[in-house]
Amino acid sequence: MKAELIKKEGNKVTLKITVDNNKFESAVNKAYSKNRGKYNIPGFRKGKAPKVVIETQYGKGIFYNDAIEILFPEVYPTAIKELNIEPIDRPDLDVEEISQDKGLVMVVNVEVKPEFELGAYKGIEIARVDNTVSEEEVKLRLEEMLDKNARLVSAEDKAIENGDTAVIDFEGFQDGVAFDGGKGENHNLVIGSNSFIPGFEDQLVGKKAGEEVEVNVTFPEEYHVDTLAGKPAVFNVKVNDVKVKEVPALDDEFAKDTTEFETLAELRADVRAKIEEEANNRAEGEMRNAIVEKVAANTELEVPKAMVDQQIDNLLMDLNYKLQHQGFSLQQLLEMTGRSIDELREERRVEAEKLVKSSLVLEAVAEAEGIEVSEEEITAEVEKMASMYNMEVEKLISSLQDTDKEDIKGQIKIRKTIDLLVENANIA
Repeated sequence: MKAELIKKEGNKVTLKITVDNNKFESAVNKAYSKNRGKYNIPGFRKGKAPKVVIETQYGKGIFYNDAIEILFPEVYPTAIKELNIEPIDRPDLDVEEISQDKGLVMVVNVEVKPEFELGAYKGIEIARVDNTVSEEEVKLRLEEMLDKNARLVSAEDKAIENGDTAVIDFEGFQDGVAFDGGKGENHNLVIGSNSFIPGFEDQLVGKKAGEEVEVNVTFPEEYHVDTLAGKPAVFNVKVNDVKVKEVPALDDEFAKDTTEFETLAELRADVRAKIEEEANNRAEGEMRNAIVEKVAANTELEVPKAMVDQQIDNLLMDLNYKLQHQGFSLQQLLEMTGRSIDELREERRVEAEKLVKSSLVLEAVAEAEGIEVSEEEITAEVEKMASMYNMEVEKLISSLQDTDKEDIKGQIKIRKTIDLLVENANIA
């Protein structure tokens, strides 16, 4: 195989790949073996006709396309490695010649990573992010712990207030007809949570257990059910029970019963330490991001659309993954918000462009500084991952594909590159 760089204009590269005739004929024979069962040739059982007979019947090039599909995935990676180019999109392939003398000659057009001049990346000035933890933050965290350990208790003869939980039966009607999904029994509704249609919860305030009430509402215009969107509806509601939160006292007993600590003072100190660690991590993350943004801003480059589109794909995959954990899907989000997938993609374009540019600039810094990743560093990272996922290291290693290892290596390299930027930054 021979690879030649024909021309390079901006991010567009044209290369020529030549495969000798023997290798090409070998691929043709593989294509024949794979596809001969498709041809019915008089005088031969199906799949038993010789290659030369099929070629005589259908033309010499009958197996050429399949042969190229067999060869290209083998020779293309070798060619781009030999020519030291980094494609960022699918290649566009044209066959220039197939002959006994020259073999298979393919011309490939592909978009590659852009070349650019790296801007200043040392001595970047950024402001130090405040990571001070106030006593109010500690208080709020302890109150959250109290709230999680609160229990709901029935309150006899109590009128419903905001914050109370109403246990209700309900059924919704539109023009006097019950509609699908509008009925529930013994449903726990926290008043003020705004989890029901706007105006629904307000009309239960002041009611008591045993009372029935007619709730009149109008569905939002953007409601996900078209037949209900923007339409008035009536709900017949019966209040079965009114429950209030019974919050425990914040004292030594609470600390002893709900945590590993014996006193409230010990619990408070632990809560403060954890909040301080979170604040330090958050501050460090914000400063690292700020440095990367400034370094990227110092470099002029045209961000390739193909890379931006791929990044948008990744962002939407992440969004869909998060939605699935919440019991939703990307399609449901689009239906609820009335947006198309194209609109959602465009909303992510600016973010994707920033991410791609930062990635390209960080790669350039890593190359300029000769930053490498050792096998020991990769192993240490895998050990951390194994601990995080509670897996045996050997089992995790055996499950990793080559692409996974390259991804881990790339993440370590980027992290080391940002470490270098931070070490050389002026943080005031």
